[in-house]
Amino acid sequence: MSSLSPPPSGALAEPVRRVGPWWVAGIALANLALFVGYFAPLQVLLPEQVAAADPAGKESALAWVTGAGALVAMLANPIAGALSDRTTGRWGRRHPWTLAGALAGGLAMVFMAFQTSVLGIALGWCLAQAALNATQAALSAGVPDHVPVEQRGEVSGWIGVPQSVGVVLGVVLVTVVATTTTSGYLLVGAVVALLVLPFVLTTRDPRLAERPPFDPKQLWVRHPDFFWAWITRFLMMLGNAIATLYLLYFLTDEVGYEQLFPGEKATDGLLVLILVYTVTVVLTTVVAGVVSDRLGRRKALVTCSGLVSVIPAVMMACWPQWPVVVAAAAVLGAGFGAYLSVDNALVTQVLPSAGGRAKDLGVINIANSGPQVLGPVIAGPIVAGLGGYTVLYLTSAVLALLGAALVWKIRGVP
Repeated sequence: MSSLSPPPSGALAEPVRRVGPWWVAGIALANLALFVGYFAPLQVLLPEQVAAADPAGKESALAWVTGAGALVAMLANPIAGALSDRTTGRWGRRHPWTLAGALAGGLAMVFMAFQTSVLGIALGWCLAQAALNATQAALSAGVPDHVPVEQRGEVSGWIGVPQSVGVVLGVVLVTVVATTTTSGYLLVGAVVALLVLPFVLTTRDPRLAERPPFDPKQLWVRHPDFFWAWITRFLMMLGNAIATLYLLYFLTDEVGYEQLFPGEKATDGLLVLILVYTVTVVLTTVVAGVVSDRLGRRKALVTCSGLVSVIPAVMMACWPQWPVVVAAAAVLGAGFGAYLSVDNALVTQVLPSAGGRAKDLGVINIANSGPQVLGPVIAGPIVAGLGGYTVLYLTSAVLALLGAALVWKIRGVP
């Protein structure tokens, strides 16, 4: 056997057999755990906890906390991915990292439950981000590891559904089921740890027969199509990050939700928006993925979804009224749902090598977490005095427009 042949385990082989519904359901459930862990704190727990710790400087403090966590995520994801690419244990390359990250993430939530200072909150969120990103690196590699190219749009669509449902479930858990910040963190920690178990315990993860030699230069990727896929993702996620970071404060201070609906809290309005958004995401993400598989044309659909995402940003910039914001959430869900499935499938087709899938996807995931670092740097000054929410959402629209255009720089994918 030549050195270029795949190992007998098939861990590095290009997948040709379609995955079944149980495998898809398992990885979707594990992703649901992951995004509950991300979004329940980001949307509700962190803003409330930071506001309690520093009422006067809540905007700056929240930006600092989320930015620090995102910086940790930028480092943790590709490093954990690179380590999983080299894992040769009997349980496979990915499953040990999926499980260990989820358990550590759950413990980080327990730590956060009892923090009362901005510094303690930031430390806990950094620990949670490191752990959850280890899980994400392993789960992201599952698609190119197991799913053939012609099924990746569909599977990416099913994986995209829990990303949005995770927002809803997370917000419901910490606003309806759990009534305090402490109990909210404890509940989220339990959910994160438990929901990955079915996928880890009941699906096969091929073992890597031999650990490849380590080359530090391989931690970064030099590949033109990969570069443009990364830039496109970064711009789209940056636009989304600056639009959603202060959404709870936007409802409170700009829309005046609590004055419009006496007796209700802004978190109630946030839940309504998330529900509307999730419904349209679910309606579009799998359909768009299947269509992209059938047509084999990923870039056109990424562009269309990006253009659709511009519309709600303009709506919120120009008309910050509650009915308009609800309509904007519906349009954003339609555009972003299609984007999630199609762009995820596109990215798996520009990965440079089978041996570094998790590491390369970890680099791609920097385009998800990096905007969380840069987003507060951009959004904070804008909201504080450089035009307010109008300029904030127009900036978001421009970034989405750029992302939709630059996807055409990718040459190797139709």
